[in-house]
Amino acid sequence: MSSAEQAVRARTLAVLKADAALAELVHGVFDGVPPRASTPYVSVGTAEGSDWGTKDRAGREVRLSLTLHGQGAGVEDGAAGRIEGLVSGLRGAGEGWAIVGARVVRTRFAFAREGGWRHEMVVRCRCLAGGAEDG
Repeated sequence: MSSAEQAVRARTLAVLKADAALAELVHGVFDGVPPRASTPYVSVGTAEGSDWGTKDRAGREVRLSLTLHGQGAGVEDGAAGRIEGLVSGLRGAGEGWAIVGARVVRTRFAFAREGGWRHEMVVRCRCLAGGAEDG
């Protein structure tokens, strides 16, 4: 994982964990799927990067998966909406990269055999090297 992917992942975890309204809706935000957690909870999954540089500045486009895990009929639309609302807050500098754009580009909802469900979101973050926000 490149440093841009690490920076996006760290910032995402910090933003989601710091939100008091989200904390009221889920039992936790985890880096990956925890071995044991009560639903509903959020897991930050895979981060995939590709080149997004300019002539004079290195850049990366990072796609990060976020999954809201739940159980039973109580599908938590409020938590999913809150997560989507927080994505724009990922913009900013951190760990040598500036996230200059962030948005949800894909969502998917699925029921599991065991009565659980997953609401998956793919977030696209466009980053420029240097840590100062441009654009």
